[in-house]
Amino acid sequence: MSNALDLYAKVEDLLGVNEVTPILNEYYYEALEGLEFNSLLDVGCGSGGFLQNITQYYPNVEAKGVDLSGVMVEMTKAKGLNAEAIDLCKVEGKFDIITAIFDMVNYLDFKNLRRFLRCVEEHLEEGGHFIFDINTLFAFKVVAAGSFIKDGGDRFVTIDSDYIEEDKTYYMDFTLFEKTGEFFKKSQDSITQYFYTVAEIQKLTSMKLVSKKAISIYGDKTEKFFLLFRK
Repeated sequence: MSNALDLYAKVEDLLGVNEVTPILNEYYYEALEGLEFNSLLDVGCGSGGFLQNITQYYPNVEAKGVDLSGVMVEMTKAKGLNAEAIDLCKVEGKFDIITAIFDMVNYLDFKNLRRFLRCVEEHLEEGGHFIFDINTLFAFKVVAAGSFIKDGGDRFVTIDSDYIEEDKTYYMDFTLFEKTGEFFKKSQDSITQYFYTVAEIQKLTSMKLVSKKAISIYGDKTEKFFLLFRK
């Protein structure tokens, strides 16, 4: 999985993620404005954009990022931020806030989701909050599914993806071509995501759902749910 995430890190900017992330992040900033906290852990911190803003908005808050992709963590650390390539369950200490941005939770199958939520609870201070977003069925079946090519000049990526209704699973196969001299180097991998309802997630944790907001970025249909849980 970490190899796939490392490859994804190289193509993320070609997939329009950088255009969508600031819009999504605003929901997190708004939620944080109403909370008191001294520490924050961003799980799946990626290249550190959100974490960097947190350190600017809340300079006195202890902020840390973790990600399973070593490539992503190095990008985060290059910004002068505290980040580590480690599984959440192996992180030391507790935090007032734990975030998991841009459908990170959807990358976990049922077994790992249950384990992940247990580790979130273990690493949250009493009264602490877990803030995250998940994809809707519409996002998987309509927005994300399909095939396309993104050309970046000296590199381009091809994507083939589909949602399988029977097992509620979204598959994305991607191939990266990177120019080295006169030739292109080819790298391939795949990423799987899983569809969950809010009710299904609630049943897996003792944390309480505080708020739920519908998010529409590309159109009028709900593509994500923004969720705030409290320990």
